[in-house]
Amino acid sequence: MAVDVSGRGYLKQRWAARAALLAAALALLVPLFYGGLGGLLLLVAAAAGLAVSAVAVWWTLTLRGPLRWIAALVAVTVPAALVALFAATLLWSLLASVALWAVAVWSGRYALGATGSSRVRVMRERRTPPPRRPYLIMNPRSGDGKVVRFGLREKAERLGARVELLDPERHQDVTALARQAVADGADLLGVAGGDGTQALVAAVAAEHGLPFLVISAGTRNHFAMDLGLDREDPATCLDALTDGVELRVDLGFAGERPFVNNASFGAYAAIVQSPGYREAKIGTSLELLPDLLLGQQGPQLTARVAGTTLECPQAVLVSNNVYRVADPFGLGYRERLDAAALGVLSIRVDNAAQAAALLLAPHPHGLTILTAPEVVVEADRPEIEAGIDGEALLLPTPVRCRIAPGALRVRVPRRRPGVPRRKARLDWRRLRKLAATVGRTAVRHRHRHHDR
Repeated sequence: MAVDVSGRGYLKQRWAARAALLAAALALLVPLFYGGLGGLLLLVAAAAGLAVSAVAVWWTLTLRGPLRWIAALVAVTVPAALVALFAATLLWSLLASVALWAVAVWSGRYALGATGSSRVRVMRERRTPPPRRPYLIMNPRSGDGKVVRFGLREKAERLGARVELLDPERHQDVTALARQAVADGADLLGVAGGDGTQALVAAVAAEHGLPFLVISAGTRNHFAMDLGLDREDPATCLDALTDGVELRVDLGFAGERPFVNNASFGAYAAIVQSPGYREAKIGTSLELLPDLLLGQQGPQLTARVAGTTLECPQAVLVSNNVYRVADPFGLGYRERLDAAALGVLSIRVDNAAQAAALLLAPHPHGLTILTAPEVVVEADRPEIEAGIDGEALLLPTPVRCRIAPGALRVRVPRRRPGVPRRKARLDWRRLRKLAATVGRTAVRHRHRHHDR
C-alpha cells in the first residue's frame, strides 16, 4: 500500500509541474494568438511601461517641485493606460490569460511544495511548570486601546498575575519596572504593548533567566506573529500562564539596545527622527528623501558583514533571524527565531536605472542579502539615527549588532495558530526538471520498495 501512495505522490508532482508549465505558456500565447502582431507589440509595450513606471517612481522620490509631480503622474498613469489598452484590445483573452496564470502559480506551488521546499522546521517546545508570581506590564495606548478593549488586565489578574498599567500622562522606564519586579520575586515577565517595549523587558528576562510572555496588544505585533500567536485576540496569549510551553529564541542587540525584530539604519531611520514625522509622515518623508537617497544629507554608512564590506548603502536593515527571502523588506515572516543568525539587508541605488532594476529584476545589483552572527555599522559621524523595533534612537558609532543565541525563554500557549506555512517560491527551472525527471524517480522508488 505504501508503494502505491508513494507512486501516486510522485505522479501528482510531475503532473502539477507539467500543468504549471503548460498554463504559463498558454497565458502568454493566448493574447499573442488573439492579437497577432498587435499582441506581441502590447507585450513589448507592457515591459517598456513597467520600466518607465519604475524610473518615474525613482524621480518622484528624488526630485522636488513640479518635476516630482510630473514624475508621480507618469508613475500612476502609465500602468493605468497599459491596463486600459490591454482590456480594450485583447478583450476576453486578457481574462483567460489571468486565469491561466493563476492556474500556473497554484500548480507550480503545489508541485514545489510537495517536494519539501516549503517545509518549515518547527521550533522545539519545552514543557515547564506554570509561573507562580507572573508580572505583566501593559500599555493602554498600544494598538488603539487593546488592553482595555479585550479586558487584558482583568483576565491576567484572575489568573494570578500582578499587572503594572503604564500611565499615559508620564514617561515610565519599563526596564526599571521589570528589574524591580525581579527583585520583588517575579518568576515571569510579560508585556502587552509594542515590540519596542517587548524588547526592553525581554532583555531583563533574558538577563535573569526568566520566562517571558508576549501579549499581542501592539499595532503590528511582528514578534507575536513570528511566534505563532493569535494577533486578532490578544487575550488568548494569557492562556500561557496556565497551559503553556516554552520556546528558546534568540535576542538581537544593536550596541547595548536589545531588539526582537530589527534595527534599521540610513534613510528610514533618519526620516523617523525628524520632528515633523509623527504629525505629517508622508510630507516629511517626501521632503527628506531626495537628499537622503542622493547622499546630500544623512550619514555615509559602511556595514561590515562576515568579511563583506557594504559601502555607502542608503539603508541597512539588521534583523533578529532572517526574513523570508521572497519578502526581504520586513513585511513577511521569519520562519525561525532560533537559528542564531542576523539577517542583513542593504540597499544602494544611485540612479533611475538601478531603481528600475531594484523593482523589476529578480536579483537586483543594488540589493544585498546576507546572514551573519555579527554586523558592524560605521558612519562618518559620532552618532547615527537608528530605528530599533520601530523606536527612533541615536546610537554612538560604530554600532555593533550581535545575536544572543537562545537567550530568551518565551512562554506561549500550548494551543495557538502557529506561523503560517510558507508558500513555495516559483522556480521555473526546478519545475522544468521536476516535470521531466520525477516520473523516472517514482519508478526507481517503486523498484526499491519492491526489492525490499
